[in-house]
Amino acid sequence: MKLLHTADWHIGRRLHGFDLTDEQQHAFNQIEQIAKDEQVDGMIIAGDLYDRRLPAESSVAMVNEMLQKLNLTDKLPIYAVSGNHDSATRLATGTPWYKTTDLFIHTALSQAFTPIDVGDTQLFLCPYFEPFDAQQYFDDDSLQHLDQAFERVVTEMKRHFDPAKKHLLVAHFFAAGSSTTDSETNLTVGGLAAVPTDLLADFDYVALGHLHGKDALQLTTARYSGSPVKFSLSEASQQKGVWIVDTDQTPVQLTFRPITPIHDVRQLTASFDELMASADDETVDHEDYVGITLTDRQPIPNVMARLRDVFPRIVTLGRADGFEAQVRYHGESSKQIRQKSPMTLLGEFYEEVAKEPLSPKQEKWAKAALKVASEEGQA
Repeated sequence: MKLLHTADWHIGRRLHGFDLTDEQQHAFNQIEQIAKDEQVDGMIIAGDLYDRRLPAESSVAMVNEMLQKLNLTDKLPIYAVSGNHDSATRLATGTPWYKTTDLFIHTALSQAFTPIDVGDTQLFLCPYFEPFDAQQYFDDDSLQHLDQAFERVVTEMKRHFDPAKKHLLVAHFFAAGSSTTDSETNLTVGGLAAVPTDLLADFDYVALGHLHGKDALQLTTARYSGSPVKFSLSEASQQKGVWIVDTDQTPVQLTFRPITPIHDVRQLTASFDELMASADDETVDHEDYVGITLTDRQPIPNVMARLRDVFPRIVTLGRADGFEAQVRYHGESSKQIRQKSPMTLLGEFYEEVAKEPLSPKQEKWAKAALKVASEEGQA
């Protein structure tokens, strides 16, 4: 079999307030075309189709349209599981009759133990679950942590292995030894632990979802596909795409097929003047989503609005070298401070913050403002 492995669509996600609908549709179009070009026998979606458990109507319509396109129009079998961002109940709606068109969406742990037999392969679809789900299914209160529960789950799956076939697992969880990015929900909260990768050893391939980078886990038989769209600045350097999984060979052959965004996510570090001067530089894509780190230390009036004239999709703005506008206490007494003139205090404060003295023009403005304040105080 040849399968396409994708995950973490997060339909409905926004990037610091920016709507990503066009980016997600563009990524989907490329995934669909890759599936056609590779003539795959089916598509794996390893969880988090939605970004939230109560998705907006527009997000539901978008996911429905995508699944219909792949399954009904392109006649592709789909093997999907729910992730921690999905509502298992809502995603399960209609699943009893989906199977007639080879659209399998498993949302309950009980479904994970009935393999889907296709050709020379058995697919086990294991949705995101918590230890409590395993406690209920196995009637075993000792399963307090995710690693304990998952070991029991894998043992039960292996009871259904056909030794004459290859065994693929589709699952959504955090594997031990994986690296994360800022846009992923941490699964170690509340006693949940990572799943040890040695529990995956008996599968010919494990198609994972949850982490958004394809290189988060470097195993020959287990991979994250990563998200098809960049959802944070920490993903700026990642190459997005999908895995093509060929089970005809041993070990399973993996080929990564990249996809490209409409607008990329980038981190820029430069001075304000350099960034403004780049407006006429045709080699710079000013429409990208950018996180800007300014190297300037002096205050810049209306800085965000002015930068947005050049880079309309600024997602964050900060200063280099951890620069913060704060003054360190030098041990002066209140009496010593009162003996200094307002202009001296202002000059010392400004130099502490900006790391440079007041300019002649700034001194002129400050003296004029102090004169007005003094006159108003005497009135």
